[in-house]
Amino acid sequence: MIFIKQTFKQVNQQITTKLIEEMKYQDNQKMGSSKDNHSHDEVQCEEGPGVCAFALTIFSLFLIIVTLPLSLFFVVKVVQEYERAVIFRLGRLLTGGARGPGVFFVIPCVDVYEKIDMRSQTFEIPPQEILTKDSVTVFVNAIMYYKVANAIHAVANVDDYSGSARLLAATTLRNVLGTLTLGDILCQRESIAKEMKETLDEGTEPWGVMVERVEVKDVRVPEQLQRAMAAEA
Repeated sequence: MIFIKQTFKQVNQQITTKLIEEMKYQDNQKMGSSKDNHSHDEVQCEEGPGVCAFALTIFSLFLIIVTLPLSLFFVVKVVQEYERAVIFRLGRLLTGGARGPGVFFVIPCVDVYEKIDMRSQTFEIPPQEILTKDSVTVFVNAIMYYKVANAIHAVANVDDYSGSARLLAATTLRNVLGTLTLGDILCQRESIAKEMKETLDEGTEPWGVMVERVEVKDVRVPEQLQRAMAAEA
């Protein structure tokens, strides 16, 4: 019963929000009738859930009540301490943010949810062939530690947050090291890692991903260059 009351409350809030937005939209149309060209670009009204969505939700709730207690197996869901659930109701992101950890409720045939792992993950960037500023070819690989900071952004703003972050890490490694000389790469690993982290943080923030740490793991130079450096030493 608590779940049904919460669902009815959410539906009523959505209907009330839609009515308020519609009234504001009508008022703006009346006030801006003499400025149609400008008001058309400025006034935007976000369409809320319609009557069909409301009817489907009520019908699904009725089926849940009729099929009790069997329907509890499909209504009650559980996510672990390190997980969050992002729920979409009839294609729309459900208000209230991501659910979890613990027990949450969904409406079968109406709600679709996706679990997101919030734990830190590691990715070893494959060795990248990089031409340095002083025209030396080196192979560099690094390790990136990252995690999801916003589950909703990780689901709604990007198709594959993990794959996108990993591809961006490999590209950032090539871009950062391509502006440095071989001596800088060998001596300034900490500053390189810091610059990469800042660049990756800026790029992955809209995806809900936070880069915790970046470490340059290995720098390999061609054998001929190694011999020449050994001979000079």
